[in-house]
Amino acid sequence: MKKVMMEWSSLTAIIFLLVGCQTSGSDGGESANAEPQATEEVEESEHEHGNDDNAPEDVIITGLADHYHTGDTIELTAELEEDTEYDHWHWYIREDHDDEWEAVPDLGGTDYQGEATVDGQEIKAVLFDNDHEAYVQSEPIEVVIDDHGHDHSHAHDEESQKIYEGYFEDDQIEDRTLSDWQGDWQSVYPYLQSGDLDEVFTHKAEEGDMTAEEYKEYYEIGYETDVDRIVIENNTFTFFEEGQESSGDYTYDGYEILTYEKGNRGVRFIFKLEGEAEGMPGYIQFSDHSIFPTDSHHYHLYWGDDREALLDEVTNWPTYYPSDLDADEIAHEMIAH
Repeated sequence: MKKVMMEWSSLTAIIFLLVGCQTSGSDGGESANAEPQATEEVEESEHEHGNDDNAPEDVIITGLADHYHTGDTIELTAELEEDTEYDHWHWYIREDHDDEWEAVPDLGGTDYQGEATVDGQEIKAVLFDNDHEAYVQSEPIEVVIDDHGHDHSHAHDEESQKIYEGYFEDDQIEDRTLSDWQGDWQSVYPYLQSGDLDEVFTHKAEEGDMTAEEYKEYYEIGYETDVDRIVIENNTFTFFEEGQESSGDYTYDGYEILTYEKGNRGVRFIFKLEGEAEGMPGYIQFSDHSIFPTDSHHYHLYWGDDREALLDEVTNWPTYYPSDLDADEIAHEMIAH
């Protein structure tokens, strides 16, 4: 009997020992699984909050258009001049300067693609090191949305469209300065010659009273010029013509109102050459469908030495768009008008 009790006691001890080991193993397994999970959460939290505004702004963002229309696709690229072993990028957006930055999901490389929906939206790129700390970042860039008054749901937009089409009152006109046209500009004439604007003329033919070929012939006369690039900085114009570069300083010389055959009107804002400058005209006249101070997105230009004679020129109007736009972007702009 004593032997049986001892065997039973031994069996009971073994059972408790096995249960204890199994329980300990199970707890250990849960701890082993839980610990990496906690580490991942910490790392992800550190990563999400690693957007350090004090990181050096050594990243350059390219691809930003002068402006977008609502719904356009924004395509940007982050570029870092120096070589680095790091390749972990994040893009951040905020609606304006006072908002908090938000990480853009599913964008972990140097390329950004998004939709233009908020005028004034800011975007920046941040490169992280292996510890998920911000290594370098870009200066925030701002998205400008300008639908050119094509939304007729608002009275202001209707008025803007009427002005664009040449219907306005004299008292709406205001003097303008060269700051409205500052920048680097390219002629669209080469794009017409290469056929890159053919889709524009096809679009016009669908809504107008001429064929696409007739529109192309009309605009070929209008766009024709040998000045393929113009840079305007402060009060200085620089013309680039057939490989030659000429510059001159200009002052504001008032504006003139023109009435066209169709009954609509236009305003020429005129600038006069200061002194003498080889290769530069005595007068330069702007027409960009605006009649008061505003940044211009494209313009028609007239130049020559006879102020009055220039006002009679209505068939040749060399047209310029920002130099950072490519053929597709320019065609899109034209179709939008």
